[in-house]
Amino acid sequence: MRVTASNLVAAINQLPRDREYNYINPQNKGRIAVYNVVLPEGPIQIKRYDATKGETLENAKIESMSSSMIWRLANAISEESPLNIDRVFNGSYNTRSVLEALLAHTPQFYHCKPGRIQYTNGRSELKKGHKYIVYKPNEPHENGVLYKTDINYVISEISHEIVQSGIELDDFMPIQEMTIEQKREHARIQVALVLIGKQLGFRTWVAQNDRGIEYAGKRLSEMDGVIERLASEQVVASYPKGIEAAKMIDCIWFKNGRLMPAVMEIEHSTGVTSGLNRMKGFYELGPQTRNIRWTIVAPDGDRGKVIRKAQAPQFAELNAKFFPYSAVMELYSICERRKIRGVTDEFLDCFMENCLAA
Repeated sequence: MRVTASNLVAAINQLPRDREYNYINPQNKGRIAVYNVVLPEGPIQIKRYDATKGETLENAKIESMSSSMIWRLANAISEESPLNIDRVFNGSYNTRSVLEALLAHTPQFYHCKPGRIQYTNGRSELKKGHKYIVYKPNEPHENGVLYKTDINYVISEISHEIVQSGIELDDFMPIQEMTIEQKREHARIQVALVLIGKQLGFRTWVAQNDRGIEYAGKRLSEMDGVIERLASEQVVASYPKGIEAAKMIDCIWFKNGRLMPAVMEIEHSTGVTSGLNRMKGFYELGPQTRNIRWTIVAPDGDRGKVIRKAQAPQFAELNAKFFPYSAVMELYSICERRKIRGVTDEFLDCFMENCLAA
């Protein structure tokens, strides 16, 4: 159900008026009182003060949260999806933390601190997260009380603009010999490749065991541009053994039903040989079309290992490419900021390195 300003205003109107409310951040010692609520869509008038600074409720001025502010927040809310108030309002509205705190006291909202993946120089690191609120209409709590919830999401700083990518690890099968943090990073890169493919006009196959990864409220298998069945792609339809060999490959880009611009294996601390073997199996059983980029996607620091393994005699036929994480992020950022269209497949070669030529 879509959340509206009326929903938010009605919920805050139900908060007891005979008490004061804390901010979510415990370091903020201020207190908030609801002064007046105008139904159905606001404004909401409040008073706030900080006793540690000598302020009192009686002397606090009346401040107003406008209907337009409330609508802006309502339009950003999705069920079970963590929401950062500061990013919604881009730092505007000096009462944004008040609105956040009041909503978190209402029965259908919780506060949480999901982890975040910080991306630096081709490497990622799991860091403590910032405060978020999350809408959980099917799990109401006591009215007028702050409740924290634990969720299986991380916030992925997937580009310079910072894109929220909630990845629910419970919903996809574990990858052998990978830690939780490595699984998240693997999934984060996989999401980025799907979004890049969509922007470049490609259709994307996602490995059979990764299709349950959740991003922005959808499973990868439900995202625009992700294909349901490999056999539906004309270029591989006549190769049933090749289709079987390709099902576990992390990402494959298809174009115009006849081309495969890239076959990609993401190798995040799991060894490169397994990915090369999967691609070699598909290479031998699938279509022998030109201009397929057999690609290992890996952290920048693994360049030497990727090139060394790709140059082994048994993999020479692949003429494998190395697609470093930093280049994935750079291409993703360009796609998001510039919305590029109409580029040729050769554009990808600007971001991938030929392992045999290294």
